[in-house]
Amino acid sequence: MMTPTLELAMALIARPSVTPADQGCQALLCERLAAIGFSIEAMPHGEVQNFWARRGQSGPLLVFAGHTDVVPTGPTESWASDPFVPEIRDGYLYGRGAADMKSSLAAFITATEDFVSRHPDHNGAIGFLVTSDEEGPATDGTLQVIKTLQARSEHIDYCIVGEPTSQQVLGDMIKNGRRGSLNGRLRIKGQQGHVAYPQLAKNPIHLAAPAIAELILIEWDQGSDYFPATSFQISNIHAGTGANNVIPGQLDIEFNFRFSPAVTEPELRQKLETLLLKHGLDFDIDWNLSGQPFITEKGNLIAATQAAIQDITGLNTVLSTSGGTSDGRFIAPTGTQVVELGPSNATIHQINECVRVDDIEKLSQIYNRCLQRLLL
Repeated sequence: MMTPTLELAMALIARPSVTPADQGCQALLCERLAAIGFSIEAMPHGEVQNFWARRGQSGPLLVFAGHTDVVPTGPTESWASDPFVPEIRDGYLYGRGAADMKSSLAAFITATEDFVSRHPDHNGAIGFLVTSDEEGPATDGTLQVIKTLQARSEHIDYCIVGEPTSQQVLGDMIKNGRRGSLNGRLRIKGQQGHVAYPQLAKNPIHLAAPAIAELILIEWDQGSDYFPATSFQISNIHAGTGANNVIPGQLDIEFNFRFSPAVTEPELRQKLETLLLKHGLDFDIDWNLSGQPFITEKGNLIAATQAAIQDITGLNTVLSTSGGTSDGRFIAPTGTQVVELGPSNATIHQINECVRVDDIEKLSQIYNRCLQRLLL
């Protein structure tokens, strides 16, 4: 049966909003919010569309945060149906963004519409922070909106991010934090030459091999109560001219640290560079910090979210900090309690991305219960 949440999710999926395009998704959301008393502020930055919406001026302020942009579809001929023509098959809604995260956006809206209709004089305030730059560089989206809010001393007390966090069934896992992400592009310099005359060259692959072997065995930390130990992963490695008789002159390595609060970004950088120097390597590194780790300790927001999930699904949800980064990393440092809660992440960024139809309406009900528990 077509529900308001399902109908809105399908309308959003039908808009091909590949990062940083929004394709009218935010206008649709803003129209619905304005109709129930929200003040709307467009906050575009560069090519990115963002908006901030708020209903109520007192505290506490509960914000729903999300993104309208989606990743590219990949080869459309590999999809069972057009990725931007939403289709329901065998109890699942298919389309790019179905899970990440247009169903969550739709559920945010319908949960809020129902809550406001039943409780027009609710306590506190409700906010929406929506961007079209989460799947891309993420420099012109949520980060810029938060800077604007901070500049005018507008503080968010609670924030629910609609990222797909469920594993096997809806609500079985929520994220109350994320690991930090530190990327590096390493160049190890050698000397190009003929493979028949290795004494006249310096093979950077051979020179780097002992250091690489040591790097992948290091225990960077032991993690903490909420976080697994920091991991180091090489994601790309390249050297050579393409000819099998040429010793390369340079080795390029891309790597990533997913790190817990038990270690800092400067400590990771220093430890890695010290190891490379110990092995006598001639190198340079370009560093890029994607996000610092953050954690929301148990408090009002986690308690309300866990209780809401229990009310609707009967599940005792698990707290986790696993997975990649999210825009929560820009919101949590302001002192906001942040949780991430959304549908199953089993098919996100994949061909034939989908979400269970029944979960879409249940998700709206869970968000509605969160509003009740925090603002009544």
